[in-house]
Amino acid sequence: MNVSEQIENPYLPEPARIVRHYDLIKDHRFFQIRHLDMHRAMSFTYQPGQFIMVSIPGVGEAPFSISSTPSRPGILELGVRKMGKVTEAFFQKRDNDVIYIRGPYGNGFKLDQMVNKDIIIVAGGLGVIPLRSILYYALDNRDQFGRVFFMYGARNPSEVLFKSEFFQLKERDDIDCFYTVDKPDETWTENAGVVTKLFKHLPDIDPRNTTAVVCGPPVMYKFVIDEFLKLKIPKNQIQLSLERRMKCGVGKCGHCALDHLYTCNDGPVFTYWDTLHFRELI
Repeated sequence: MNVSEQIENPYLPEPARIVRHYDLIKDHRFFQIRHLDMHRAMSFTYQPGQFIMVSIPGVGEAPFSISSTPSRPGILELGVRKMGKVTEAFFQKRDNDVIYIRGPYGNGFKLDQMVNKDIIIVAGGLGVIPLRSILYYALDNRDQFGRVFFMYGARNPSEVLFKSEFFQLKERDDIDCFYTVDKPDETWTENAGVVTKLFKHLPDIDPRNTTAVVCGPPVMYKFVIDEFLKLKIPKNQIQLSLERRMKCGVGKCGHCALDHLYTCNDGPVFTYWDTLHFRELI
């Protein structure tokens, strides 16, 4: 079976090699992977906000948000938290080991609605993993967007993901970055408090020319969305990245069903307007 035939089968995992990995924080690890077939690696396309299924033979498979940007083809980047048998087996893998992936799946961020607009990206905790994709996509295509604001909150300094990487972004003059932790220590030099406190640092915005994206723990969404609404950003210009018990990735198993929606097909990115009639999404 050649590569083109494999791509046509959404159920068939494709072999990929672990190129690099390193620990982010406790029980969280960063992986760079690449399809074994170089043509497939370079032609693999996806949108920020989509996910892939990773399978470990003899163990199982699980969904993972893509943390890399499609503007840098060839390598897929994942942020993985050890919390089950699949991720525990994933953590036992080393560079050059082969795993299997299929995808991409899901509904990504609506990039066409973001062109020429200011972008506000708000991440909480692990939610920064999928938002890292849209963040770097915007920076790699900087001339297509207006101002970019990145706000990220974590519980304490030891739980800040990609800390060195994100602090380097503060040196750029084409993005405004604001970071906070709930419980700072003597090493923390940024803001203190919940992520919504960072909104006071935003300059005046034109809500009609602004799109906002958010991802984080469920409790965070209501308060962040309230801040967006205070800024009068239209409901259909607020995009949420959500996850809900995704299993098969293709809308067949029913694990992520919500009324007539399947999070793996219709999400994981929804507009706030979408969620008004499906409160259980958040």
